[in-house]
Amino acid sequence: MEDITNSFGTYFDPISALVFYRGNRGYNETYVECFDMENGIPVNPHPLTVNEGKRLATALQVDEENLNLLKSDGIVNSNLLSFDAKSATIVWHTRAQFRELFFNNHLGIKSGKAHTPPMVWVADREKLKVFALSTSRKPTINTPLYNAPYFNVYVDGSVCMGTVDISTTETGSVDQLMKLWENYFFNSYFSHLMSDHNPVNGNCVMLWENLIDNGKLFPTEMLVKTSKKLKDILL
Repeated sequence: MEDITNSFGTYFDPISALVFYRGNRGYNETYVECFDMENGIPVNPHPLTVNEGKRLATALQVDEENLNLLKSDGIVNSNLLSFDAKSATIVWHTRAQFRELFFNNHLGIKSGKAHTPPMVWVADREKLKVFALSTSRKPTINTPLYNAPYFNVYVDGSVCMGTVDISTTETGSVDQLMKLWENYFFNSYFSHLMSDHNPVNGNCVMLWENLIDNGKLFPTEMLVKTSKKLKDILL
């Protein structure tokens, strides 16, 4: 039979073992015994020395700052505009597309598929901002941003996710975090305008009623330009 042990990668040899003893009078009485390992057999038992304790402490140290940094999965996605690994903040854009949208019953808008404008997204693991673009071309630093023409979005672009259970804290992948936020946003129920902020030139309810009913492209003339350009939100 062929020996394929070496194909499994790095092999670690056991060099020592620790045995913890607890006194029968409580948890505060503890004794640690260290064994050297020879051919997998524990030998030379002795109390754990100060130097051995220091080496153990060093080996167990965890770099918490770098433990959950945001990382790219190979080649960076073409719609990614910028990201900061330490703060897990990303900026990306999406083209105009048809999406299934969901509306709270009290708005009187039936849920269904509608054409949505190009968008710019800014997110970390806890919060999301969205803006609209007037074209699907990849934005430049001087591309103007428009209000995202949706309910549940504040004037600064911040999204109120309501009761949606956001679970992105352990996400280490840039691509995965982008997809999660897009799904959270479009699969939540749009319910109300935020602080009387009307994000469109016209009636927001009628806009989405018409788009779902007729399947036409989003009318970009209804977008409201903000005072920001892309460079104002890049990391």
